[in-house]
Amino acid sequence: MAFGLAIPSFAQKRTALTHGTIFGSKPNAVAVITAAHLENYMAKKARISTTISGTVTKVIKTKGGWFDIDAGNGKVIAAHFRDYNITIPENLKGKHIIAEGVAEKQFTADDMQHLAGSDKQHSAKTNPKQRLTFEVTGLMVER
Repeated sequence: MAFGLAIPSFAQKRTALTHGTIFGSKPNAVAVITAAHLENYMAKKARISTTISGTVTKVIKTKGGWFDIDAGNGKVIAAHFRDYNITIPENLKGKHIIAEGVAEKQFTADDMQHLAGSDKQHSAKTNPKQRLTFEVTGLMVER
């Protein structure tokens, strides 16, 4: 009977995500910018080290800490931990976080890339699309 009661205690527990829970190293919260302002803050730079705050919209993969951060106006910042050994819980979704790391603009070709050699005039619709990624070194749950 004691064995039967002990089995549920070995089941996977949900990590309590309270204010101050840290994954990786503790982020430097001195000069934090909001995720919605990251793209403007970067201006013409392709890569910067910074600390951002935002809301996790989706946990993609717990091992390696792959998740999305809301960047406002329907935009998303694809984030992952630099250290693949870090595992984040599924219930990080919806939490407001502070994350320190390296933000990078990545350009993806659109569907019209096959026309690159043609002599057609390319409109704004055919220009490469920009995507923001964030390689996290440290994350703290804010609320």
